Amino acid sequence: MYLSYNTNGLAYHRLDDALTLIAEHGYRGVALTLDHHHLDPTDRERAVAEAKRLRPITARLGLTATIETGARFILDPRRKHQPTLISRSPAGRARRIEFLVTACHVARAFGGGCVSLWSGAADAATSPEPAGAPEAAEPEKALFARLTASVRQVLDAARPLGVTLGFEPEPGMFIDTLARYDRLAAAVDDPLFGLTLDVTHVHCLGDGDPAAHIRRRGASLGNVHVADMRRGVHDHLPFGEGDMCFEPIFAALHDVAYAGPISVELPRHGHVAVESLARSFAFLTPFMRP
Repeated sequence: MYLSYNTNGLAYHRLDDALTLIAEHGYRGVALTLDHHHLDPTDRERAVAEAKRLRPITARLGLTATIETGARFILDPRRKHQPTLISRSPAGRARRIEFLVTACHVARAFGGGCVSLWSGAADAATSPEPAGAPEAAEPEKALFARLTASVRQVLDAARPLGVTLGFEPEPGMFIDTLARYDRLAAAVDDPLFGLTLDVTHVHCLGDGDPAAHIRRRGASLGNVHVADMRRGVHDHLPFGEGDMCFEPIFAALHDVAYAGPISVELPRHGHVAVESLARSFAFLTPFMRP
């Protein structure tokens, strides 16, 4: 396994500069969050061309790229993380799928690898209430069926590109826990469909023991996100400012011989990006040794 850093924590930097800084601080990977300022995915041809331009730069810097798709307002300037793979609107779902397919093409331009994605929240949980009664929640069975179908469409595009998917359970979204991820993975039933595990989310939700989850799902683990966090509060914090314990987490990663990225995700700390790069690397490096 190797340390990586998410570019959503360098949002105030040009992407070329961000890559240089990540490598200078000793990281061997970069988690590229596609957004309007970094590899804008709303123009596939341009995004892929930019990725091809950057590929020799990442190679020279010794960085392995993974692709992240958590940009907040890339598809809707008014509603965070909307539309989703479970939106009522077929057109909305199609826009999200198209975005994720673009992410797969960008991943291919960097040589393949993993694209991370999530379910999004059900419409009733995110849309402003209309006049009168709140929007009725849809049956869970319908949402699972819709999500499974949407994921399969993305997989159909990923397969010929040599790209894998890492699905991330996310607090506040339809798939928020590892048990719900397991249910989705069983329904999708595809070897290219794996797990992106943000250990902070497990801690935030009190969703069991992160180390136990790692040992149980080591074979499907394709991507790991880290930061610090306080239980019950979904806020990615610099290391040492939360109440997480990392020794058992890394012991489990070593036990399952995990070989992928450990990506630091500090999206609210772009104003102190250089300091965050250095502090995070210094904190995590001792855990990288068995």
